[in-house]
Amino acid sequence: MEQIDLSKISAEQLERLLEQKRQQEHEEKIKRREAYEGIRASVVRNIEQKVRTVASDVLGLFRFVCDETEAFKSVMAEYGQLIRADQLTFSLKEGNFKVEVKTNKVKKFDERADVAASRLIEFLQEWIRSSEKGLDDPMYQLAMTLLERNRYGDLDYKSVSKLYALEERFNRPEYSAIMSLFRESNIVEGTATNFYFYERTEMGVWRKLEPSFNRL
Repeated sequence: MEQIDLSKISAEQLERLLEQKRQQEHEEKIKRREAYEGIRASVVRNIEQKVRTVASDVLGLFRFVCDETEAFKSVMAEYGQLIRADQLTFSLKEGNFKVEVKTNKVKKFDERADVAASRLIEFLQEWIRSSEKGLDDPMYQLAMTLLERNRYGDLDYKSVSKLYALEERFNRPEYSAIMSLFRESNIVEGTATNFYFYERTEMGVWRKLEPSFNRL
């Protein structure tokens, strides 16, 4: 790099050199940021493509297992393998592989819960305006978390039930009215069906197969 004799340049020339240096550093910083953002975007896009493909495959697997087990249940009834006609829980086993179909009753909400949820979000947004912590207020974050829906788009009964405990802490007529609407909408009972898969090890022990890489 060529050396500059500072004693032979004017203050204006020095200022221009410093400005050129600052501009060069700024441009290099932008290039590094763009390179980083490009790599990040590529990584996210690659993961997204794989995740969406697998998610679609898992949904297909779920529907396939539902159809297969539901169809075979009628065969089980024909051969007297069901204890009662309305039996929903049973297991199928062949060789070293086993499928368990388990159902349980779950409390759900009717359409009034959607109205209550919308009103609650509006209430919370209005409430945080008077909160010193704003969006970081633990009460707001907790309430919003409890309003999250499951993969089927339904409100979780247990989560919504926890909102009732916050009624005294909010101490607002509107919040109490919203909780009353939630309670009124809790009149529907549904059935949740879960599937479990097992393989028998060399020791003869049934080991659960988890179709989730978080369990690998």
